[in-house]
Amino acid sequence: MSLQERIYQHFSDSIQTKHDALECLPDSIELAAQTIVQSLLNNGKVLTCGNGGSAGDAQHFSSEMLNRFERERPSLPAIALSTDTSTITSIANDYAYNEIFSKQIRALGQAGDILLAYTTSGNSGNVVAAINAAHDRDMLVIVASGKDGGNISANSLLNDSDIELRVPSNSTARIQEVHLVITHCLCDLIDFQLFG
Repeated sequence: MSLQERIYQHFSDSIQTKHDALECLPDSIELAAQTIVQSLLNNGKVLTCGNGGSAGDAQHFSSEMLNRFERERPSLPAIALSTDTSTITSIANDYAYNEIFSKQIRALGQAGDILLAYTTSGNSGNVVAAINAAHDRDMLVIVASGKDGGNISANSLLNDSDIELRVPSNSTARIQEVHLVITHCLCDLIDFQLFG
């Protein structure tokens, strides 16, 4: 396969994965956006987390909320739990890497807040711990995942009021590409509902 053919294949696979996601995710994305809006209207906030590229997705969502998405509007409260290196490294050093998000949630999370967690596999131990901590704080959980949902799905970690946005793909790259589209959909729907 030539380099040009490989490029074509990446684009084709990305388009197909987005098409597949479009067939199964719109209702859940709409519900997730409505859930976030309801939390914000009740003086709640969104805490986001993820590892690696998923940390980047979590930070992306938070920055779009705190600054702006595509229109001028007031800042909206969101905190990316993957950005404070002093806190992350102290928790990982003194306790365990699996607690880097859950300890922050126990300190910052309030009833009615939202945890927006990104995980392509559903197997990240620190995201699993974050979900459990969020439930302990009476927070709602939205998970952007992929593959078969991993431990989050297999262990039925989500409550009935939680939302999973599972991308129908086994490719980490394709899942992350759709997670970006989901993030932009959420930002647009939040802005539309709050500001018209």
